Amino acid sequence: MTATVETATKTGAPAWLTPRVADRAEQVAIVILWGFLAWRVEFSDNPWAWLLLASESAIAFFTLIRRPTDRLSMRLGDWLLAMTATCAGLLIVPGVVVSEALVPLGVLLFIVGNLFQLWAKLVLRRSFGVAPANRGVKVSGPYRYVRHPMYVGYGIVHISVLLLMFWPVNLVIYAIGWWAQVLRIKAEERVLSQDPAYAEYMKQVKWRLIPGIF
Repeated sequence: MTATVETATKTGAPAWLTPRVADRAEQVAIVILWGFLAWRVEFSDNPWAWLLLASESAIAFFTLIRRPTDRLSMRLGDWLLAMTATCAGLLIVPGVVVSEALVPLGVLLFIVGNLFQLWAKLVLRRSFGVAPANRGVKVSGPYRYVRHPMYVGYGIVHISVLLLMFWPVNLVIYAIGWWAQVLRIKAEERVLSQDPAYAEYMKQVKWRLIPGIF
């Protein structure tokens, strides 16, 4: 793996901005954005807003407990994509319920999506991260079916949020977030595929998110 301090120099990053420093800065940014989300939820009139906070709290928690790594991409573009994809969910505005008739569907999708992404996180445990990095290759659990099951769970949750907390700006936020997410996946795999174990895993599990499509 070559994503080390030397990579930071090659990408023009200042000498003090090592992968470890960048790793900690990422954690601080996520916690701050989570705090702003908690504040918005606290003053929201939407009774389902706390579901959004519960879902995003899992991201903040696993970001804080993950193991540090020196095998971290120091490319500015990779970081911008990762932060854009991750921060989308933290910037959502608790809006209004689209239709009371759709509430059961929205709650069901929320539960299914969160259970699926939580399953993936529990498999990763301290290997969870935001910016492209190698914190260990995991191939069990939902990773046997698609290479990025956590993002599949996020997508299901995002659909439920649009049903339970609709606001036009949320559509824009999620559209930008998923544009960044797709590019982020490719950036992650560029870093991870340098590991022979992950390169072999890519041969065994063909699809990134949706079997037969992507």
